[in-house]
Amino acid sequence: MDALYITQIGQTEIRQVAAPQPGPDQVLLDVQHVGLCGTDLNTFRGLNPLVSLPRIPGHEIGATIVESGSDVPAQFAPGLSAIVIPYTTCGQCSSCLAGRPNACRFNKTLGVQQDGGMSNQLVVHHDRLILNDNLPKQHLALVEPLSVGFHAVGRGSVVAGETVVVIGGGMIGVGVMLGALARGARVIAVEVSKAKKNLLEQLGVETVINPNECNLSEEINALTAGLGPHVVVEAVGLPETFRTAVDLAGFAGRVVYVGYAKAEVSYNTSLFNLKELDIFGSRNATRTDFEAVIDFIANHQETADRLISKVFPWNEADKAFTYWEENRNETFKVMVDLTHV
Repeated sequence: MDALYITQIGQTEIRQVAAPQPGPDQVLLDVQHVGLCGTDLNTFRGLNPLVSLPRIPGHEIGATIVESGSDVPAQFAPGLSAIVIPYTTCGQCSSCLAGRPNACRFNKTLGVQQDGGMSNQLVVHHDRLILNDNLPKQHLALVEPLSVGFHAVGRGSVVAGETVVVIGGGMIGVGVMLGALARGARVIAVEVSKAKKNLLEQLGVETVINPNECNLSEEINALTAGLGPHVVVEAVGLPETFRTAVDLAGFAGRVVYVGYAKAEVSYNTSLFNLKELDIFGSRNATRTDFEAVIDFIANHQETADRLISKVFPWNEADKAFTYWEENRNETFKVMVDLTHV
């Protein structure tokens, strides 16, 4: 079968590899759609320290079941469509024992610590699947990235009527915005791309602020009557945006980090105490987050369609990374359709 590899920094190649065979508790999938994530782009750019090359990328996966192992429950029948939960869980580390397997200490995400879904077929354990024959096929590959944003909203305990500032208008940031809006919150986006402004407003974001064109703190204070936001979610992953999240948060506010900075971050730590901030990390997503996003997309399919910026057929998959890198300011989700050659 064919698989797309990131072979070295800035280079991809479609290679022939042996077709996988399912074990007793595994399911063989025909991969249909794979979304490219910022993690995949960082791998392509040589900026992902968790990945060794060559690597098959892709953890945003919609697929169809081909074959099930002998110990797989009957409900995972051939022909059914499924969303892949791309994380592993050990069941024994402190995170897993605390009921938070999304933060498993020994997690190996598809496309990161192990080869991912950018191939004709894939084998996964049956408990890594969510069956769904209701959503359009392309939308199955949107569930995972939006779930990461929904999880961050949950970490911030966002409730109706609160003001949430989201720093970053990429796909994860969009997931945060949609998750906060779904809870009845007021959402303000901080995004430097002028091209993304209109779509973010169409999604329901009240205001989109370009921090390169104004004094961000003054703008946020004006929009919140000087109180500051209840919650700030950082979805960029730069030292300066990590500090900005703390600076912007209101007194007794919450800060959620869903991005992660690749360099050390220095803070004015007095703000932690003076504001008595709650500061949370957010990693991956839970099955409950996936299910919440599935319900959301089912009721907002036009929104889901708007988020898909470009779809590459399988025989042009090796062009997808270069396209995204060259069009980052206009792009939300780049997807590869493995059913279309």
